[in-house]
Amino acid sequence: MYRNNSYLMEVAEKATVYRVGNSTIRLQGKTLFGLIGVSSCAILYVLYSLMPTNVGFRKNPRFGGANDIYFLPLLPYNTTYPLTKPVTLAGGWIKYRIGVIADMDLKAKSLEEEGSWISYLKTGYILYNPEYREVKVEWESAPTGMTLLKSSWGFGNRGMELSELLVFNGRLYGVDDRTGVIYEIEGNLAIPWVILTDGNGRHAKGFKSEWATVKDEHLFVGGFGKEWTSPTGELINDNPLWVKRVSADGRVSHWSWKKNFIALRDKLGINFPGYMIHETCGWSEKHRKWFFLPRRLSKDKYDEKLDEHMGSNHMLIAEEDFSAIEDVLVGEVSPTHGFSSFKFLPDSGDNIIVALKSEEDDGNVSSYILAFDLKGKILLSETLIVKDYKFEGIEFI
Repeated sequence: MYRNNSYLMEVAEKATVYRVGNSTIRLQGKTLFGLIGVSSCAILYVLYSLMPTNVGFRKNPRFGGANDIYFLPLLPYNTTYPLTKPVTLAGGWIKYRIGVIADMDLKAKSLEEEGSWISYLKTGYILYNPEYREVKVEWESAPTGMTLLKSSWGFGNRGMELSELLVFNGRLYGVDDRTGVIYEIEGNLAIPWVILTDGNGRHAKGFKSEWATVKDEHLFVGGFGKEWTSPTGELINDNPLWVKRVSADGRVSHWSWKKNFIALRDKLGINFPGYMIHETCGWSEKHRKWFFLPRRLSKDKYDEKLDEHMGSNHMLIAEEDFSAIEDVLVGEVSPTHGFSSFKFLPDSGDNIIVALKSEEDDGNVSSYILAFDLKGKILLSETLIVKDYKFEGIEFI
């Protein structure tokens, strides 16, 4: 064995001769191996530098099969908004396409398919005249203006109770306040994307996701900002005081916003067991501020029945770190009407808001749309969308 190893070393030490043109290059074995090693490392480095840092699955267009996948770099964040370009009409009117999403509560359970739940996406248009600062709304007629969405994802025999609608990373999403599922809405499909779990994330129960907004290329999904209590107001836990931060590739982190929600209550002189319920929040990139339109509020202890008449007309505008909060009144109080969603009108500099109000009174539900500016001036009075449906999410689509 020793002689064989020596022989191999002797061979490696011998010179290797290459001829290039009229020149002769003589390489010793060690030098040759060194050059091969250096070259290999250089090639590997180039290949590594060309590899994507983020890799995801996409359907392979070369084969077209539903099950054909391949690795493809995730694309940069898609800033397209709204998804449909607005149209300029005669008289200076600008027409924007909108959608509203339904939270059917117990009626979300399908009567036709066992183990299925449903929601509806209703579409229409907001028309805005910048010169006269007027806002109008038009709805598309059925069947194109009312899309049925179905899902087999449920929790506790409830599901598909979509409380918010928004565009994130160039896609349209609906947020379920019962299961914690975030659905991508594509045509008449509701495709589960991410599941949010309650509180700090270490719970089996789905997060009661009431609002969602986009900040710094991340999706923020919030609870209703009120301690979870019994129907008569006894404290159970603080899980609804958490907020979820979701990246474009679906990574979730859990943030306690207890101090922030308490700061919002403090602004209006409300202390526990008094409460404030938030079903809508929006981050303004233009103003670098948070905007809240509380659905209900009371300085008294929560009571499930009395709560239906605690509608709010406050708009709270908070600095990014909640160090200062401004309170603006929007129109008059409608006791049974409360804000459930809003979006800033595109191209308005985040100075005009289009919002939804929901009504739940003794089992009867209705939905309304309105528009106003940041001083609380009404540009579109509360307008009934439809009775017997509770639309709780609005977006420019």
